[in-house]
Amino acid sequence: MHELIGDITLCILFAWVLGLLAHFTRQPLILAYLIAGFVIGPFGMKWVHSKDSIHVISELGLIFMLFMIGLEIDLKKIVRAGKVILFAAGGQLVGGCLLGILFFWGIGLSMGAGRFDALYLCVACALSSTVIIVKVLYEKRELDTLPGRITLGVLVLQDIFAILFLAVQPSLDNLQVSVILISIGRVGVLVATALVLSRYLLPRLFHQIARRPELILLGALAWCFLIGEIAERLHLSREMGSLVAGVSLSTFPYALDVTAKVTTLRDFFITLFFVALGMTIPIPGASVIWLALLIAGFTVVSRIVTTFVPLYLMKQGLRASLLPAINLAQISEFSLVVIQTGVVANHISTETSSAASFAFVILAVISTFVMGKSDEITRGLIGPMKKIGLRDLDHGQGEAVHEGGHEARRIVILGFFRAASALLAEIERQNPLVLEQITVIDFNPNVFRTLADRGLHVIYGDISNVDTLLHAGIGKSELIILSVPDSLLKGANNEKLVRHVRTLNPSAKIVATADMLRDVNDLYAAGADYVTVTRLSDAHELYTVIEAAQAGLLEEKRAEMDTLLAERKEVLP
Repeated sequence: MHELIGDITLCILFAWVLGLLAHFTRQPLILAYLIAGFVIGPFGMKWVHSKDSIHVISELGLIFMLFMIGLEIDLKKIVRAGKVILFAAGGQLVGGCLLGILFFWGIGLSMGAGRFDALYLCVACALSSTVIIVKVLYEKRELDTLPGRITLGVLVLQDIFAILFLAVQPSLDNLQVSVILISIGRVGVLVATALVLSRYLLPRLFHQIARRPELILLGALAWCFLIGEIAERLHLSREMGSLVAGVSLSTFPYALDVTAKVTTLRDFFITLFFVALGMTIPIPGASVIWLALLIAGFTVVSRIVTTFVPLYLMKQGLRASLLPAINLAQISEFSLVVIQTGVVANHISTETSSAASFAFVILAVISTFVMGKSDEITRGLIGPMKKIGLRDLDHGQGEAVHEGGHEARRIVILGFFRAASALLAEIERQNPLVLEQITVIDFNPNVFRTLADRGLHVIYGDISNVDTLLHAGIGKSELIILSVPDSLLKGANNEKLVRHVRTLNPSAKIVATADMLRDVNDLYAAGADYVTVTRLSDAHELYTVIEAAQAGLLEEKRAEMDTLLAERKEVLP
């Protein structure tokens, strides 16, 4: 026991020191934890060498990690997922696994007779890193963009796929139809038990202890370990049970509260898991490094093929098809979990496990950098892709320009997000004839199709590209509106756009938008005729709400808003 406490102390100390180094060098924290484990483990300085300690630390971390992954799976979002996300995820998972089996089996990895290296690697390579993707997209403010929503939808369905694999994984040694059906039946019993209890029993209990944070935390942990033990009795695994425990809590009323209270504890044990995983990584030989490079290369190529192709065939355009493929081109933390279950079950070799861990590290570093530059990379790829015959949604617009098809409209809206959506709805409500004088330019395929179906003049294109503005006939427009704030623009900002537009059309009236008050004067200096500051209109609206509340008229104010919302048919609800 004292040896275990000392080992945990070393794990946390080295994880913190190397985590600080990773933070200051802007590298993934998971990479720091893996290196920390390697340094103090049996293949490094040998400060932690007890196999029992490593196993206990790893299993505890794995249970908590899967519990939190389950808590973050939103079943309602999966039910509401559109066909684009469903087909994209289906194509990526099925295509990735088929290509993976063929590739890894083809290079000589085992597939049968109790060894399933090729199978585990194909599943691992089909999963992408939620931690890395969400972090980078959040920093870039792209979580709510179309490519961002597609990426997140695919990630959720990847988690469901991993759950199904973990359900079958214990039976791989005797993989028959009857065995698979029994395994699925056991999972069904486990899921049904967890869902029934979480729906009818837990809400009442948690309601009674809602004001006792320590009991909320203890109850969540008790639930995690209870479902884990039930899974163990059903001949599944505690790890599988902890995942189901999290999923069953994800939609119940106290899920947010549970997540908030378990997060700190989760981070502690997840750190231990990755440090323990690092302890199992031996000093790589040439064969391990070569296999790791093959795994990393296959992951990138297969992700581009299996993600880009379904999205492109569903006519999402080159940009919206490329960005999710770039976002998803790495190996998941969940992949390491899958690999680790294979090691525990003696289904895969240590060399394969080590190679997968090295591939994860390689892709974690590269992917973080590439995702940060995804817009520039996409712009660089679209031109060559068009030259080899791939059509974008703007196909035919260039011919229309040369034939005079893009007549100059009086009003041009550059970029289309929620403010522009609200503006069109307001125009439609007050003076629909003005819609005939408007041109919208944007590269969101959903916006393009929806506006075109409504009969509006819309041009698919990147507003940061001067050629797009020229082809749109912006030089003859009278009023040009830039409604997208800098935080959401890609490849430009409002000041640069104003300068471009003013150069192309010296006489037009230009309306821009500012995120910051300090940007207003810069936009006027660049050539804007009027600058909107959204926070001012929001403040005015909130002040009228305060006045209504003080006068006892808040219900009437809400009724006015409800009436206004009922009348609107926005493109982006």
